[in-house]
Formats: sequence, C-alpha cells, structure tokens
Amino acid sequence: MATTTSLSSYLVESLTPGRITALVILLTIASFAIDSTKKPTYPKSLPRVGYSGGIRATIRNWMNLSHYHNWVQEGYNKYGKHGRSFVTPASPSQPDEIIVPRDQIAWMLEQPETVLNTLEAHKEVLFGAYNFFDVDDHFPIKVMHKHLARNLVGLLPDIQQEVADSIDIAFGTDTENRNTLNLWEALLAIVPRVMNRLAVGLPLCHNQTFLSSQVGFADDVFRNCLILTLFPTVLHPLVGHLVTLPNRYHFHQGYRLLKPVIEQRLRDFERFESGESQTPPEECIITWLIRQAKADNLPHEQTPYVIAMRLLPIEFAAIHTTVITLHALFLDLLASDPAKNYLSLLREETSTVLQSEPNGIWTKNGLARLYRTDSAIRESMRLSTFSTGLTHRKVVAKEGITNPFEGWHAPYGAILMANMSVQHDPEIYEDPQTYDALRFSRVREEYEALSETEKGDTEEALRIKRLGLVTTSSEHLPFSHGRHACPGRFFVAHEVKMMLAYILQNYDIKPIAERPPPTWVAHTIIPALDVKIEVRRRRRKD
Repeated sequence: MATTTSLSSYLVESLTPGRITALVILLTIASFAIDSTKKPTYPKSLPRVGYSGGIRATIRNWMNLSHYHNWVQEGYNKYGKHGRSFVTPASPSQPDEIIVPRDQIAWMLEQPETVLNTLEAHKEVLFGAYNFFDVDDHFPIKVMHKHLARNLVGLLPDIQQEVADSIDIAFGTDTENRNTLNLWEALLAIVPRVMNRLAVGLPLCHNQTFLSSQVGFADDVFRNCLILTLFPTVLHPLVGHLVTLPNRYHFHQGYRLLKPVIEQRLRDFERFESGESQTPPEECIITWLIRQAKADNLPHEQTPYVIAMRLLPIEFAAIHTTVITLHALFLDLLASDPAKNYLSLLREETSTVLQSEPNGIWTKNGLARLYRTDSAIRESMRLSTFSTGLTHRKVVAKEGITNPFEGWHAPYGAILMANMSVQHDPEIYEDPQTYDALRFSRVREEYEALSETEKGDTEEALRIKRLGLVTTSSEHLPFSHGRHACPGRFFVAHEVKMMLAYILQNYDIKPIAERPPPTWVAHTIIPALDVKIEVRRRRRKD
C-alpha cells in the first residue's frame, strides 16, 4: 500500500508544466506525422505553388494561411490559363488540392459520382462529420432540386412582403435624418428573416430567438472549419466533438421552437390526405421535405427531429452566403465612380419595371426583365469572390483517376477543384479588376432592342441568355457549375433583386470613398465587418 502511494506521488510530482508541454508537443508532432502518411500523394510532374522542399516548407505553408488566395492566383497565371493543372497547399488537416484548368472543368464535372464525388468533397471541406453531425445532405439537396423552382413563383408575393418589412426595421423609416448603421449587422437582420419565410413560414420566421439560433449555427460552422483545419485528423474525434458543442446548443435551441411547427405540418398533411381538410399544407421547405419523404416512402424522414436536421445545411448555405453576396454588392456599388451613376440607373430600372407589374407585386417575368440589376449582381459576384473555389470533387474510386489531357494520376482521397481566378482573367473579361455594373446588361439590352427579324438565329439568343445571373459556366463559378450547381440560386437571384430594388427605391445611401478590402484566411474571406453606411428614407416625392 505504501509503495502504491509512493508511486502515485512520484508520478504526480513528475508532471511538471515543462514536461506536460513537451508531451503535448510530442503528441502533436506524432499526430501530424501519422496524418502525413494518410494523405494522398501527387505526381512530381504536377507543378506546385506555395513553399516547396519538404517538412519545413509544409510548415511555412501552414503558417501563411492568408497567402493561399495569392498562391491560387499565381498558379492560375502560370499554369491554369495555359491549360495545366497545379497543386495548391492545404491546411494541416486536409490534403493538398489539384486545381484543374478551365478547359478541363467539363471533364471533371462529367465524371460519375463513383469516381469523383461531390457530397464527399463537401463533407471534407466543411467537416460535415462534426459540424453537421454526420448527417447526409443528399436528401435536402434532392428536395431543393425538385420543389424550389416549381413553387417559387407562387411564393414571390410573400417574399416581397417579408423583404419590405425586414428592411424597414433594419434601415429605419426616418425621412428627415440619416441613419448610420453597420452594413453586415443590418443584412444579418434582413436575410435570415426573408430566407426563413421560405424555409419555415409564418410566424416562426419572425421569432428572433429562432433566427438567432440559425445564424449562430452558421457562425459555428465557419469558426469550426478554421479550427479543425489546424488540428491533425487523428485528433478530430476529440477536438471535433468539443468545438461543435455550440453547434448542438444552437440546433437544440432552434429545434425547441421548430418542433411544434413541424408536428403541426405533419398533422396538416394527414388531414389533407384523409380528406378531413380541403386546405393543402402551406408551401415551404418543411412541407417539401415531408412531401418528398412521403413520395419516396421514407418514414424515417417524416419525424420532427430528422426534418429539423435536414434544414441545417439549407439554412447554412442560404444565410451567410447571401449576406456576403449582398455585403459585397453594396460595397461595390457605393465605392464605384459617382460619374457612372449606377445607383440612379438601377433605381430607375427597378421602379419602371415594378410599376408595370400587376398591383405592384413582383412576378418571375418582371424580375427577369431587370437586366441592369441582374448584371450589377452578377458583376459583383464575378469580381468580389468570397472563396478561391466553390466547385470541389473528391476521388472516391479506390484505383484513383487519371487525367486524360496531361496524364497525371490522382489517388483515392485526392481533392480536385475549379479555380475562380478565371473570373479575373483579362483575356476573358475586359478590365477585370474594375467593377462594371452594366458589364453583362449592355449586350442584353442591345439584343432586346432589335426586331424579331434582326434577332436572327437561336444561337445568339442562347448566348445572350447565358449572361444571366443564375447561368453557370466554366468562366462564372459563384454558384458552382454542372449538375451539382447550387439548386437555391434561383431563389437567391429573386431575393437579392427584390432587396436591392426595395432599398434603392426607398432609401438614399451615401457613397463611400473607397471599398474596404476583405481579409483572406486560407481559401475564404472574412468581409470588412465594421463598415458603416449612412441611409435616409426617401420621401414619396423623392
């Protein structure tokens, strides 16, 4: 007994701060060493950007997270635009990425999911096993593809009303004095409310506790992605579950309020299907999730908890990306040369088209006629990218994949990516570093002014149509590209147009002298969150 006590005392006394620190460092080094043996290795024939030359270079790459976007641009200029793939460094916990050139994007996107998988790439990039509790997002993506476009037109009046109400609250209604507000915070007060009018409907979309839980969850995901990139994957089972505790808190905070809404919607379905009620359930994403689960005969997808889980990736994708897009759009417009008169031109267009709409209610056709507004948004998304790449694929074929153009082989686990630097290429876009709000509308307006005879062939009409905001291509990648392009982009386009139109028609906004730059961390930006703008409600006669 005395010997055991003596041994315990010795062990406790031996755990000095210095020895504990040394042990932690040793375990960390060992973890990274184990990680390095599991990562895919690429052929030496593939050129690389960043630091190169062994372990020391790898550590230097990790220490320079803010340089990643510069390296990607450098690789595009040196290799990508000349038809060559290249490798860009990744964070400590993720494999380096192979950036494919523009003329090979179609090849990458055409590969079957059994070879290059989209959802597995998303799961890797967003650490889905931890941030989204390892819930597969295939079903909600399928629901959005099948139900959003066919139901969106009927929901436009509700969305328009929500846009007006939420902007009035966030921007104020004082017609005498200017109101100084934080642009990011104002948009965060608008977008989640509008988006959840579509997702969960009234009255929950007005519940601030629920909205805060959804914004909080999205914040958690972004923060955790940064944290988890810095830890070796062998430690993720421990670190991942610890850092995502706030995710679970925000999910359950929202679920307490969401559960009775889902239960009521399930009852509405039962009453409507049995003939007890002649009123169909309210159209929203909750309804579409239930409807698709019934159509696919998936009873497990028809429980409140699972339905709430299915909403998580939709809420995450819809909230912050839309806020970032609007934030960049306003900064681009407000910092533009006043002589260009962009704000007045867009105000005039949106006002003219809205006046021609029945009862002043936006329709799909009316929103489609906003050529200049559409162009202003598309141009901002072209110039002010918030990521170096949004189109990823993971090699899931055990034998890997061989590139038929250059001959290199990517093994199982490799990540391939399309490079958004193409959107800043002067050989594709004239003066690409300048925000030109009318870049895409000039040609469209000229074409629409032609007579039916002058418009000529169908090919030209298709070319003009491809200049629209929601059209993706290998030269325009904000919504990704191919069969896995963002299914929510049609809603985003309508939503952003309605928001911009309402703000311009009802508010004067003071221009800013210079556009504040974002901060890059790895492959993603942190917007200039402290930017303030001055707004004043326009009088009716303005």
